[in-house]
Amino acid sequence: MKIKIKKYVLPLKHTFSISRESHDFQDSMIVALELDGKTGYGEATSNPYYKITFETLQAEIEKVKEEIEGFQFREPEAFHAFLVSKNLSNFAICALDLAANDLYGKILGKPLYEIWNTDNSSYPITNYTIGLDTIEKMVDKMKEMPWPIYKIKLGTDKDVEIVRELRKHTDAIFRVDANCAWTAEETIANAPLLKDLGVEFLEQPLKADDWTGMEAVMHQSVLPVIADESCIVESDVEKCALHFNGINIKLTKCGGLTPARRMIKRAKELNLQVMVGCMTESTVGISAIAQLIPQLDYVDMDGAMLLKEDIADGVIIQDNGKVIFPTSGGSGISLR
Repeated sequence: MKIKIKKYVLPLKHTFSISRESHDFQDSMIVALELDGKTGYGEATSNPYYKITFETLQAEIEKVKEEIEGFQFREPEAFHAFLVSKNLSNFAICALDLAANDLYGKILGKPLYEIWNTDNSSYPITNYTIGLDTIEKMVDKMKEMPWPIYKIKLGTDKDVEIVRELRKHTDAIFRVDANCAWTAEETIANAPLLKDLGVEFLEQPLKADDWTGMEAVMHQSVLPVIADESCIVESDVEKCALHFNGINIKLTKCGGLTPARRMIKRAKELNLQVMVGCMTESTVGISAIAQLIPQLDYVDMDGAMLLKEDIADGVIIQDNGKVIFPTSGGSGISLR
């Protein structure tokens, strides 16, 4: 098996802002694994919140490159266990795991959802994210991209006002993501107002470690609450079951498709709603997420839709939200 790593700087259509940061470009690491004439692709993006850069990811993988290339690859689960044993970050493991799954499917000539015995005839529509901005610019972004479901990024002292104004311009479903910016009191007070404005659920309103606050929210919020920053790895699912109505799994944070599938299974056993989200990945990462959508209640895989220029071909998301899956195996990814 041969491994190649390349850095891409992905330009965004608009400045993307959340409660704690803003950016116009997204650094991304693309990993290619080559074996038996097939190439699988995986991706992990940089993230200041988790102190992840392309350079740190590349350095991690370069240290174990020879061991990776010497690994006798048969199937993704064993490869993932091998990567975990090398003490790599989950972001690095994710890129390699996504590439391994894509490679595996291409070798078998089957898409991953088919290998996993899931039926892709029914699946949730992705939301489209409206980043924090002036109300006028947030309205303009919605008008630029008419969509049935919007995720609205919040975290200001005028959050309800923002949603109230956006509601004047669309009948779409709203989801609200405060990215840890609210208190429990704010969340409980905002929830009925936002419910009346057509908000479906709240995502991670409190700081990731505010479990006491989340317990109060769980008992008093009139809207369901989905964990994001509080749900990073497999062991977090059990704890989230006591404090949230559902979880948002990020492949980069948990370490790829392999652990994500186990998290989905466990969440369903605990009667949690399940969402998978993205980190402004290109079509490389989005095509991997798409393989999971038959198993999900919600999905946030609009990363490539937010880019000015994409770098890959794979899954296509049409204007009505319908997903066109590639006919090739794995996640169906090819680099442009």
